[in-house]
This record gives sequence, C-alpha cells and structure tokens, in this order.
Amino acid sequence: MTMPSIGHPAFAGLPASILLALPTPIAAQQTSPPASTPPEDILVTARRQTQTIENAPASTASVDAATIETTINARNVEDTLKYLPSLVVRKRHIGDSQAPLATRTSGLGASARSLIYADGALLSALIGNNNTTASPRWQLLSTEEIARIDVIYGPFSAAYPGNSIGAVVNITTRLPDRFEATMTAGTSVQEYDQYATHGTYPAYQVGGTVGDRFGPLALFASADHVDSRAQPLGFATAVVPAAVSATGTATTGGYDDLNRTAQPIRVFGATAFEHQVQDRFKLKAALDLTSSLRLTYVGSIFLNDTNATSETYLTGVASGLPIYAGSINNAGRSYTLSPATFAGQTYHTYQRQWSHNLSFDGHTSRFDWQVIGTDYVVGKDLQRISNTALPAGATSGAGFITDLDGTDWQTLDAKGAWRSDAASTNVLSFGLHGDWFALASNRYNTADWVNGAEGTLNLEGSGRTRTYAVWAQDAWRFAGPLTLTLGGRYEWWRAYDGVNYSQIPAIGPINQPTLSSNRLSPKAALAWELGPHLTLRGSFGQAWRFPTVGELYQIVTSPVPSVPNPTLRPERARSEELALEQHDGHGTLRVSLFNEVVDDALISQTGPLAGTAQLGTYVQNVDRTRARGLELAGQRTDLIRGVDVQGSLTYADAITSKDTVLPAAVGKLLPSVPRWKATGVVTWRPFDAVALTAAARYASRNYGTIDNSDPVGNTYQGFYKYLVVDLRAEFRITPHMQLGLGVDNVNNDRYFLFHPFPQRTFAADVKITI
Repeated sequence: MTMPSIGHPAFAGLPASILLALPTPIAAQQTSPPASTPPEDILVTARRQTQTIENAPASTASVDAATIETTINARNVEDTLKYLPSLVVRKRHIGDSQAPLATRTSGLGASARSLIYADGALLSALIGNNNTTASPRWQLLSTEEIARIDVIYGPFSAAYPGNSIGAVVNITTRLPDRFEATMTAGTSVQEYDQYATHGTYPAYQVGGTVGDRFGPLALFASADHVDSRAQPLGFATAVVPAAVSATGTATTGGYDDLNRTAQPIRVFGATAFEHQVQDRFKLKAALDLTSSLRLTYVGSIFLNDTNATSETYLTGVASGLPIYAGSINNAGRSYTLSPATFAGQTYHTYQRQWSHNLSFDGHTSRFDWQVIGTDYVVGKDLQRISNTALPAGATSGAGFITDLDGTDWQTLDAKGAWRSDAASTNVLSFGLHGDWFALASNRYNTADWVNGAEGTLNLEGSGRTRTYAVWAQDAWRFAGPLTLTLGGRYEWWRAYDGVNYSQIPAIGPINQPTLSSNRLSPKAALAWELGPHLTLRGSFGQAWRFPTVGELYQIVTSPVPSVPNPTLRPERARSEELALEQHDGHGTLRVSLFNEVVDDALISQTGPLAGTAQLGTYVQNVDRTRARGLELAGQRTDLIRGVDVQGSLTYADAITSKDTVLPAAVGKLLPSVPRWKATGVVTWRPFDAVALTAAARYASRNYGTIDNSDPVGNTYQGFYKYLVVDLRAEFRITPHMQLGLGVDNVNNDRYFLFHPFPQRTFAADVKITI
C-alpha cells in the first residue's frame, strides 16, 4: 500500500537550497531500510479493519515508526506530524500542553476543526475551539508507542463528525507478539537570545516500554518522564507615550520595538518561563477471545507540574534593585506598571488526567465491526496565578485559582462494514455515535496564590453538549475502473446546563438557555483508476460543526472579563477536492485542488457585546469564509541510490468573503492561515547503519486578526513567516542500540506565532531494545 505525503508549513520566498530539495514534491511515508525496520514482533493491530470500516474517499498521508525514528528529532508525539502535508502544530517548547493543530484551511485557533484519535480514543478536546484548554491531549501518548499515523484530509467520510473539516489524524499504537522491551533517554538544549534574555534551556527525557504475549493475551506498558525548561512565552510591554515626562521612579533597561499594530512600544521584561515536570503511564491489553474476536483496553494517566516565572529588564537608578511594578520613568517617558504586568505570568499548574478506552471488534471474510467507548477525566487541573507585585508576589500574596475539575468527555461508537465479495466490489459501512462533553471552569480569589484555599468565586463558565449521530456510506466499484462512494451523516446536537458568572463586572449568575440542532451531512466521491498506478478522484462533503461548550460560554478579555454568547449557530462547511495520484513501488506523487466554503463560520472577532453598545472580542458567527488552493505532495525512495526524498507544497487562498459585523475583514486572510506552506525532507543512507536527514519547514506571512489589522509580524503577539531547517543523524551502534543526534532550527530563525518560538536547539537520544 502506498502512502501519500509528508508536509506542512508554507513556501513563498523559499530559497533555492530548499527548492532543490524538492525535486519530486515529497510525501509521507518512506520505505524503511532493514536497519530501521521495527522488530518483527510488533503488530499494528486492527488497522486494516478500521480503515475498511471508515473507507474514507479522500486524500491521505501517513508516517510510520521507522520513518519517525530516522528523520525526526521527536521528543513529543506532536513532533511526529511536522513534515506531513499542510499541517502545523503550535508546539512552543518540549512538554507544551497547549499545542493545537492547524490544517490547510483552518488556523491555530480552530482546534475543533480537526480530530485526533489514538487507537480510536479521542484526543481532541472538543470542549472548546482554541489553542489553550481545547488543545489536543497529545500528552497521553509517547513517541515509543506509535506504530503509524494516518491523516485524512477534509470532511469527505460520513464516519466522522463535522470536526473533520480540516483533517482527521489516526494514531495507531503497537502490541507485541512476544517479549520486547525498550529504554530511551534524550536531552535537548536550546540557546535563546531575545532582547535582554540570553539563556540556555535544557530538557531531559527518559522512558521505557515492555510487552509480551501470553497465549491469547497481549500486554504492553509504557512510562515516560520529561523535565524541561523553556524560553519565555511572552514579554511585558507598554505603548510609548507621545509626551516626554520626568514623572516616576527613574529606571534603566528596556528596549524599543513595535507591537503587531505598528505602535511604538517599550519592552520591560520577559514572562512565563515554564519549568515542567511531566509523567505519563500507559497500559494496553488485548484479549483474543477467538481468532476473529478481540477485546482491548487502553488506560493512560498524565501528570504535569509546571512553574512559570518572569524576569524584568528594569533596574531602579537609585536603589539598584529590579523593578516590576509601580509608576516608573524609562527612557524619558512615564509608565504605570500594574502588579499583573509580571505577576500575571507567574503561575503554578497542577494536572492529573485520565483516559480509558475499551473496544470490542471482530471480523469475518465479508464483515468487520467494532464497538468502542472512551472516557476522558480531568482528575485535577489547577492553575494558581499571582496577582501581587513581584518580587514579593513570586512566593506569596493574593491571586487567583482556576479550577477545571469536573471537565470530562465520553464517546461511544458502534460501526461495521460489509463487503459484497472477496474483491470488495461493494463496501457498505455504517455506524452509530454518541458523545458527551462537560466543561467546568471556575476561577476563585485567594489570599495566598501559592498555598491558599479557594476563596470567593471570581469567574465561572460551565456547560454541557451532547451529540447523537447515525451514518452510512456505500462504495461501489462499477464499470471496471470507476468507484462511486455515497454517504450521509445525520446528527442530533444539544447544549445545556450553561452557567456564567463574573464578580467584576457583576454578571449573573446566568443560567443560559438550552440549544438544539439537527443536521444532515451528505458525502459523495468518484474515483477513476486511469491505470495500474494512476488514480483520479473527485470528492464532495458537507459538514456541520456544532459550537463547543467553550464557544458558547467563553471568556472575553476586552473590554470586560466575561460575557456569554450562548446563541451561536453551527457552522456549515461545503468542501470539494479533485486529486490526481500516481504511485509505484518507489513512492507517490499527488496533486490536489481543494475548495471550502463555510457559512456561519465560528471565529473570534470584534463586535458589539450582547445588550450593550460596548465592543468586545469573542466568538461570533461570521457570514461566510472561503478557502481554495492547491496541495502538491510526494515521496520517493532511492531517488538516487541511498537517497530518499519527501515533502509537500501547499497554496491556500483562505479569506473572509462576507462579514456583516466587521466589513473590514472581507477579502482578508483568515487568522493564522498563510498562503504558502512547504516542507522538504532528504535522507541519505551512506551505510546500512547510518541515516543522515536534512529537513525544512516554511510558512509565509500570516495574521492573527480576522481583518489583518496586525501588520507587524515579527514581534510578540504577531504572526510571522518562518523557515526552519532541522538536521538528524541516526546511528545503529549494535542491533539493539541506536543513537540519534540532531539540531532543530539550525538556521536559528527567530520568529513569532503570537509567542516567541524556540531558537536553535541541539538534541541527542539513545534507544536500547531487547
């Protein structure tokens, strides 16, 4: 089976060196040499069966464990996607728990427009549609568990809900057929230099897996520990006053710059230096009741302890001490720094999260079926934030406690696929689905943000959603080379138990009204096998993406802390793709033309707050957006002897086409969707035991606002273009020991995607297998 594409960020202005690395725009999975082939005792379980059931008539991309191991300095699971076509994961540092996925038509703030599964268990946090609390729960997996990753582009399969508008990522983990064990250890060291912050930030990781089969029972366990320190995630800034003044405490330090709206600013310090200690434990058990029936349980627990600190660039002229707050004078102008300027980015986060997945599946010569239930539980999720001026506020004082305990979700799916004959001339797939999401987000005042108890309620946003669905899809091969696929998905959605409260300003508590909506999503595709190695496919899909709990009862940051918007309508996407794919024993080459129109698009923008004349920035239904473009992806093994090439190039013209509330947005690029993305990966194997890889990721200029009112990209809170070059060398020292050495961002591109991103980082890892 050939695997299309491996790509990601964009391309305009790519230098010639990268263009030359894309002689056959590159794709996804490459054939791995014997030196990198996983041990024979690893089984990729249930993959054929579930793919048969879902039977997605869409473009796909894949990457397997051997390719990941050879070509990627992978510290976290999200790293494994960074060379797949059109995908961008906003990973700010090793261990980042806020790493949303962007696709070819949706940006980093649209986490609910993609779906991520691991062995059928949902990792996407569909409690929101943002890049913070609603980011996928990648942390429930380790890279050592992965057998392969398959990506499906677009909402063309009836097996998936409207959250598949962008892409569906299916991660398959492995099971042993006999005893096996691995031990891994790795380290990364980042050199960071920005303004007055000059530092070296290390990360350490150690993990292991063990598995065996006892007759019909296969067991696999893994553990992983990460200790990482990151570059600052933000900077303390203020707009430069027009008038010169001598008022305030005289200070030295600070830097002149521009903010993303091109206003002159003064940079006073760096904030949110995160130190994370994380542990992950996983157990997978599969019992073969018969040769065609399997019962599987997967359980995971993730523990996270994060401490964030801040540093000031300011020093009092008279005292010689660091200055964090108060009335100051810097470079001849007066500023007032609130305690929250630095203290608000000084916090502790404690997390304990569980995931359970139970599946029962079976197959016969003509029929495959699966029943799978998942349960994700936030056992503990507390963030303690200082609201007391530093330096005293670093260790004590008043603050806030944000508590997400009670947030969870459950899913249940029953699905099957019937084949008319051994040649699968007709494949009928069908299924039932249910999901239940609950968000419980409460912020409390506390007299002691470090150890104090939760005091009075300061802010609340909570609620529930529930969706039931039935779907069917029929793929009929007729007239020899033609296959027609028709399908549909009908969904019953409900939002209820919504509550909002704000202490300042006084709002509520408000019990929000119940919402409900029922929608049909038709699908159709026609594939034509032009030859034994060439396929032309046209796909159409309509998808309804229902509002998440967070979108209905979200926080608004300006001009008031909290305003609910419980009347959102579901967004409707109509997507088309025309794809031509050539494949043979040495690789694939695919070109896809895509078009997507979304009515009532759920996007954050500035508009009048309900019942007031005030303006705020919050999720609204934007009348219509449109995204169309081209994706080119390919892969070739042994392009010349010992050299494998893979990569992609994506052009997307993604704009707002109608916006009654904010007409200035019409014709402007959608937030964080650049026009160009590209990747290139070249691997040279001079010897069987050595693999040398050079890879590049590129994205053109993009914007953070829907009306593109942020013209300066390369600054804090701006969105800029980037070109990142990565290197990796893998050495098989013995049949049971591998050594990896690498450098990420070897060209040291200093870019921003709202936050500053990692600069040059050196990596080393060792793996021992038994």
